[in-house]
Amino acid sequence: MAQSVWGYDSDNGPERWHENYPLAKGDKQSPIEINSKDVQHDSSLASWHASYDPGAAKTILNNGRTCRVVFDDTFDRSVLRGGPLSGAYRLRQLHLHWGSCDQHGSEHVIDGVKYAAELHMVHWNPKHGNFAGALKQPDGVAVVGIFLKVGKTPKPEMKRILEEIENIKTKGKEAPFQHFDPSILFPKSRDYWTYHGSFTTPPCEECITWILLREPIEVSSDQMAKLRSLSKNAENEPVSPLVDNWRPPQPLKGRIVRASFK
Repeated sequence: MAQSVWGYDSDNGPERWHENYPLAKGDKQSPIEINSKDVQHDSSLASWHASYDPGAAKTILNNGRTCRVVFDDTFDRSVLRGGPLSGAYRLRQLHLHWGSCDQHGSEHVIDGVKYAAELHMVHWNPKHGNFAGALKQPDGVAVVGIFLKVGKTPKPEMKRILEEIENIKTKGKEAPFQHFDPSILFPKSRDYWTYHGSFTTPPCEECITWILLREPIEVSSDQMAKLRSLSKNAENEPVSPLVDNWRPPQPLKGRIVRASFK
């Protein structure tokens, strides 16, 4: 398997990532399955706060593996703080993982439940100098994970991202994406689980404090179909739908998952 072509197919998918990225077999890998009976309620866990500057949003792109929105992170203009974190973490990008149907697609699994998609908001700790430096530190990155479940009432929150899908149909396409406040994507409840884990894509660096929100946000089946209309191939190649870009749960290996709620 060539270094640059990891993906989600049988020949280059999650089962084989460790061949080129040995960390994929590490002790603190993500995602995981969360079982309520094993979770520890931690009353010392504070609430988390995000203060995001809508002007920090820059572009939306299809990189052949996901749909990503990129933010300006040159200074502390959009930050996450509180919860299990010490200090402010800067928002760098958000992206999604989804399935080929509404019954699966999320990376984390809660008591056996899979959601249709999972949104990841990636923040890094500026005390480490830059993003590359943060990747090398256990407290380098904080990711807020939000589940998307299919319901009757499409939520307006995802609308803005999905409206841009037409402009980034194929791999390598990028479009301006300005004046967007990603905090509209948060559910009403601030309840969360937290644990120490990794990126769910190679090289799977184990530098992430996960803040996984208990309450999902709702999307319509049509909205999910829109995500699945993206192609993982470039414009001049045959259309190949970008679906099932999720990594299955990894072994917990003794890690403790804490909950901010009882």
